[in-house]
Amino acid sequence: MRLRFAFVFLLTFTLAAHAQKKERVLLLTNDAIQLESTDALNAMYNFKFDEAEAKFMEFQERYPEHPMPYFLMALSNWWKMMPDLDNEKFTKQYVDDFFKYTDLAIEKGEKAFKADNENEETAFILAAAYGFKGRYYAEQHSFMKAAGAGNNALQYLFKFKGRSDLSPEFVFGDALFNYYAEWIKQEYVLLRPVLAFFPKGDKNLGIKQLKQVAYNAFYTRTEAQYFLMRIYYNEENREDLAYPTAQYLGVTFPDNPYFQRMHARLSFSQGKWLETEKISLDILYKLNIGMPGYEAISGRYASFFLGHINKYYYHDKQKAKLYFEKARGFAEQSEATEMNYYLFATAELARIANEEKDFEKAKEYYQVILDNSDNDHELHKEAKAYLTAKKKEGKKKK
Repeated sequence: MRLRFAFVFLLTFTLAAHAQKKERVLLLTNDAIQLESTDALNAMYNFKFDEAEAKFMEFQERYPEHPMPYFLMALSNWWKMMPDLDNEKFTKQYVDDFFKYTDLAIEKGEKAFKADNENEETAFILAAAYGFKGRYYAEQHSFMKAAGAGNNALQYLFKFKGRSDLSPEFVFGDALFNYYAEWIKQEYVLLRPVLAFFPKGDKNLGIKQLKQVAYNAFYTRTEAQYFLMRIYYNEENREDLAYPTAQYLGVTFPDNPYFQRMHARLSFSQGKWLETEKISLDILYKLNIGMPGYEAISGRYASFFLGHINKYYYHDKQKAKLYFEKARGFAEQSEATEMNYYLFATAELARIANEEKDFEKAKEYYQVILDNSDNDHELHKEAKAYLTAKKKEGKKKK
């Protein structure tokens, strides 16, 4: 999963630009347009899509040949899919519009770039549009299509890559390339012959550039913050460094289910359980009232955290059991019964049942773990040992 994500971004979501010509009409660095866009972008990241898209459609009417408004509509549909991007049943309601607007951004952008192949703003949007297409294809395991989109995106990266005069807005793609190009070489030795054709990356520079974008850019600020959080959490195994960004995003965009669950996840791992409890209860409330984007994955996380907190912080086993069962239900709903949250919730229920001397129930839970986990999983070994011991006890009684 990590390789798939990193390789796609190495191939796809990369872009760069150079000094702007005065005669061009540029929207990304236009102060008035940025001011108009502020509320719309904040609304989009906070899952208030109707409000955001009304402004994006207004931009389309005013600038029908510029690719930016169409890309913003594609980005809006991307975030609608983000809560469960791997689930086609979930994404299918948004994917047609995502491709519609991505393709329109590419069509408008390529027309503009053909007329002026030194236009850095068009290069930015084209690389981003191809990048998002490639990322979607990769999430669906369509790697040939992802590679095709990546090849198109790379044309724009390599034309302008490495310029020292890039604005913070345009450094974003350079940052991702620098980080993932080097990260893949370090983590996946077998890919080094392929990567020999790529420019050399620099992980530290990539992180430094992402921070620059996160602090100083406008359109790409939140995306840069998302990647900083993801890189620290997944690639660098530094949850302590990922947590502040997760907290900021979760507080700034409290109705974004992806940001909220990452905030809950990282506050939990940092031992901030009362903070986790508050977020998790809020997630379950929003899921129950049907707020946009709140679905089974968020419910699974929140319920597991609440089960753990009630068992180990409040020492309330009965309430813990209710939340662990909720976590299992959400996992079954999203067909995620092989994921750790399902397995550990089931293990906690098995342990509680054993403590309550309900051995038959405990055996049922442990059998579920055996059926849904790999042989080398720690819980598989625990379940096997428990069931073996109970079987021996049964034979002795006979």
